[in-house]
Amino acid sequence: MTIYSMYIYDRHCACVYYHDWHRTKRPKPAAEGNILPAVSHAITTNPPSSVASSAYNSPRNTLSSQTGIVVALNSDVPPSPPPPLLQTVAPQQPQAGASQGSTGLPFDEEAKLVYGVMVSLRAMVKKLSGRDEQFTSYKTSAYKLHLFETLSGYKFIMLSDPSTDSLRFILRQIYTGPFLEYVVRNPLVQMDSKERGIDNEYFRASTDRLVRGLSVFP
Repeated sequence: MTIYSMYIYDRHCACVYYHDWHRTKRPKPAAEGNILPAVSHAITTNPPSSVASSAYNSPRNTLSSQTGIVVALNSDVPPSPPPPLLQTVAPQQPQAGASQGSTGLPFDEEAKLVYGVMVSLRAMVKKLSGRDEQFTSYKTSAYKLHLFETLSGYKFIMLSDPSTDSLRFILRQIYTGPFLEYVVRNPLVQMDSKERGIDNEYFRASTDRLVRGLSVFP
């Protein structure tokens, strides 16, 4: 069992955050203008020059936690290998000269596919089962999708191994913990601006630590 990746979408259906752990092939960087800036350094065409230059990532501009826990960031640790992409995004045959570490699909298209799958299945569940039923997850032979939606319209989506139990409580924990602490309570983060993502380094580090501490994370 393992966790592949996580996406966060806002009320405008835009992907505002992305994080992956065990992807074997990363998506290609999104085309300029097709995705909000500050979603993830891994999928932007022009990554920021430094963490210190961003008002969203500066420790001075992030409200401190009342828990007394210090979030330590170690830039010397190499990133963990990336998770298999959704099998609904059909694997493409590598072309001559193409990178073996890429899926051949730009991230903006991948994010739209993930969101589209979730919206379609949620609508189908409501039509077949009524408004009282909620769509929380589905699985294929290759992966399992988990969904947690907030009252404010944010959608937390996580992809995992198909044999993994429900991770909805983890998504809720990410929302009530790191997301509220480092994003919602940060006065410099414009939650409904339609202009930036929420790639806050403290939020990313806290989320990464929470996920890596799970028993399903190898």
